[in-house]
Amino acid sequence: MSNCFRHWFGLACILDIQISDTARQQLSQAAETDKHWQAYTVDIRDAQACSDAAATAVDSFGAIALAINCAGVILNCRFVDMATDDFARVVDINLNGSVHFAKAVLPHMTTGSRLALVASMAGLVSNYAYAAYGASKFGVVGLATTLRYEYEPLGIGVSCICPPEVETPMVKTERLQGDPVSLKLKAFAGSLNAPTAIDGILGGLDAGRWMIIPGIRSRLTASFARHCPALFNVFMQAMIRRLLRQSNR
Repeated sequence: MSNCFRHWFGLACILDIQISDTARQQLSQAAETDKHWQAYTVDIRDAQACSDAAATAVDSFGAIALAINCAGVILNCRFVDMATDDFARVVDINLNGSVHFAKAVLPHMTTGSRLALVASMAGLVSNYAYAAYGASKFGVVGLATTLRYEYEPLGIGVSCICPPEVETPMVKTERLQGDPVSLKLKAFAGSLNAPTAIDGILGGLDAGRWMIIPGIRSRLTASFARHCPALFNVFMQAMIRRLLRQSNR
């Protein structure tokens, strides 16, 4: 992990809504010295704050070579039980936040730079009880696709990262609160620990790939959905009906 960090982030800026002392210590150890990185407390929903942070980072380190937005929240809840405000919050952070991030960094990127937006497997196939999360992540894939058309002719690469479930604190919380049908369906695409997912993502960025899907099972799932959409839908519907019967819904 530290080698990957030094390879891509010799000079790095971290934008986050909250950066703990433990996280700062880990980042310093990975970068070997505090002089190689800076951190800014930013709410991704605040477009001006994102823009100001990007400008400050550029003043410190120069033009942006690689920018990755992975800020996001999840909502695992059936549509019938979901509050409208909850839907709006997920879209505001996951999709609008991606817009704010791209708007902030792209003016500071030049030929050879790369923008990477983290979507999700849910942005390719979605899931039961994922109305808000799936909609927001499909939007991120659509945004990245359009930015690719607009910026790659200018020499700025764009990558869309669609990982499966990754073992993070957010996922651990989802497992405690999420819909049981949704959680069982997620197992189909598999789960990755964080180091494995990061290695796959960094390998894709290193190769300059457009669509980065870490994990063999997740890539097979995405390929199944893309090339055999009707069959994939039948398969998913059958699994959902079986799981609903088991849960007596």
